[in-house]
Amino acid sequence: MKLPKLTIGKFTADLPIIQGGMGVAVSLHKLASAVANAGGIGVISTAGVGWKEPDVNTNFNEAHDRALKRELESARKLTKGIIGVNNMIALCNHAEMAKVASQNADIILAGAGLPMNLPAHLVEGSDTALVPIISSHRAARIICKTWTKRHCRVPDAIVVEGPLAGGHLGFSYEELKEYEKYSLEDIVVKVIEAVKPYEDMSGKKIPIIAAGGVWDGKDLAKFIKLGAAGVKISTRLVCTHECDVSPAFKQVYIDAKEEDIVLIKSPVGLPGRAIKNKFLEAVEKGDKMPFECPFTCIRTCVPADSPYCIALALINAKDGNFDEGFAFAGSNAYRCDKIVSVKEVLEEITKEAEAALEE
Repeated sequence: MKLPKLTIGKFTADLPIIQGGMGVAVSLHKLASAVANAGGIGVISTAGVGWKEPDVNTNFNEAHDRALKRELESARKLTKGIIGVNNMIALCNHAEMAKVASQNADIILAGAGLPMNLPAHLVEGSDTALVPIISSHRAARIICKTWTKRHCRVPDAIVVEGPLAGGHLGFSYEELKEYEKYSLEDIVVKVIEAVKPYEDMSGKKIPIIAAGGVWDGKDLAKFIKLGAAGVKISTRLVCTHECDVSPAFKQVYIDAKEEDIVLIKSPVGLPGRAIKNKFLEAVEKGDKMPFECPFTCIRTCVPADSPYCIALALINAKDGNFDEGFAFAGSNAYRCDKIVSVKEVLEEITKEAEAALEE
């Protein structure tokens, strides 16, 4: 059985696969354009996108605006496919990033907080599709209700991210310790049910995308059978030739064992999943690494109380400096065993999914 296409707003991808937007600077124009060229939806992360700009410490917003525009322009030169932007609501400049994205990107995905006012941040006349990232049917219902009342619209799609994802997560630390109670399958079904009244009221289909721990074609087929329109895949795409991180970053994934994938308490107040290393072990022991906040990038961050700057730690890791940083990763990172092309990954997933759907 051939895989269904994925339509979000006015945009239709040949494959029902969205690439996760990974920060800091893990998914930029090279990875996003490669995914788009392979038939999926490529995504650029706004988190720390302007970290290389010479004025980022003194002119944070403009530096990030400039960098995001450049990344989107670079992606457009490499692909005619669909390019999205992942924009964390927890970012201090998320509203400005949404405005830039609404002029240059096809889709905006927004998580790490409920994007209640996301539609208000678009430039007038923008047809950019809006996709909240949530972790419960209650959040889906709240967003649909609020957008209907405040903005006279519903989401163009919703990504449902379960407890096995990487990076900052939409669950409490305690919930993640008992992740079996919060299966992605159950959440997806509940979200599909929760949005049905808003689909009926608006006359518009709201595709549901499953994310978090999605690895292969069997996973994709499973969620399509449950009623999802597609999946979002992040971790597996780190170990591709086109991923924008350093070779050392990719090697950390390849070297990781299952027991190395751990939950952490991020200094910005959110739990997360990462690959254990000496840096994180020092943090766990209570070592505090003094720093002056260079960015003021996350609204929930209190530098005086933070053991380290997570933005700097992730930037260091992106460049391969793991003495002063660490890598976020999903629960399946240990399954990465080689570097391949994006095209190979998506072709393998497609073949597996079509075979599973035949069954």
